[in-house]
Amino acid sequence: MGQSNVNLAALIGSRICHDLISPIGAINNGLELLGMSDDRESPEIDLITESVENASARIRFFRIAFGAPSNTLMGRSEVITILRDVTSGGRMTVAYGPMDDQPRWAVRLVFLAVLCLETSMPYGGRIEASCASGKWTITGHAPKTNADPALWAVLSGAEPDGLAPAHVQFALLPAVADDAKRPVTCDASENTLTIRF
Repeated sequence: MGQSNVNLAALIGSRICHDLISPIGAINNGLELLGMSDDRESPEIDLITESVENASARIRFFRIAFGAPSNTLMGRSEVITILRDVTSGGRMTVAYGPMDDQPRWAVRLVFLAVLCLETSMPYGGRIEASCASGKWTITGHAPKTNADPALWAVLSGAEPDGLAPAHVQFALLPAVADDAKRPVTCDASENTLTIRF
């Protein structure tokens, strides 16, 4: 995937996320108003509220993962909030290590790596993201992993033939990392998965 295609895909991702976050925010505002009424204990309202919160969290996450990269710095609290919200109620937790601000393009790579690990950890688990001397290590720990060899080969540079839409992160991560001059390496075992860049 050439750099121009990666940039175009990122702009499309940014546009979609930007256009979706506004109506979802409006729905959430409407739910807050309904919550102030006498019928605030309605299970239907609770279900809709939970769904809107989940959708909002996914869009904020996708806006970073699939959106346009930049050198803008992202604070630790913002990254942790996005990761917490997107994994809330699920079987996956993400521990984000860096204490200092990180450029958005680096956080983008982290989020893409998280998506790759999440795909390969169907029973849930814990993902840890750390950075030492500018080198990132994203490690997934799970009772049992399911790392598809064909997908993990794409991370190492194999052609992404017949890639399903749910697996686009496996092709995008090495392409984006290559643009940042950061080769991707990965290891997979029964209980641990690691991606480095």
